[in-house]
Amino acid sequence: MPSSAPTSFYATGRRKQAIARVWIFPGQKGFSINGREVPKYLQRANLQMLVEQPLKMAQAEDKFRIRARVTGGGLAGQAGAVSLGIARALLKFDENLRSTLRRGGFLTRDPREKERKKFGRKGARRSFQYTKR
Repeated sequence: MPSSAPTSFYATGRRKQAIARVWIFPGQKGFSINGREVPKYLQRANLQMLVEQPLKMAQAEDKFRIRARVTGGGLAGQAGAVSLGIARALLKFDENLRSTLRRGGFLTRDPREKERKKFGRKGARRSFQYTKR
């Protein structure tokens, strides 16, 4: 007879061009991104802190083992995607955390994307230098 409680909780997080698939396993410890420990993958301290903030807000730093697979984007975008994925997975684990995570701003997907370069211009917005002639 199968147990009704799932052994893991899955969620997806996105930021810029990065997509993170996050699994949390209750009752275990550890944190890996793309098979590497967090300090080895995210070498900047501010990115490590960004990824761990939803857990600290939910007071669940040592209650879960977290496994994340991240593709696309740069390190900052990937860290933001993992953070959103963790917050969403925590929500699936316990719906009562919604107000806490919402107050911290962890459930809002940052919609900002890079603007495309337009034809006839030097960049997304940069035009050529004006000369009066």
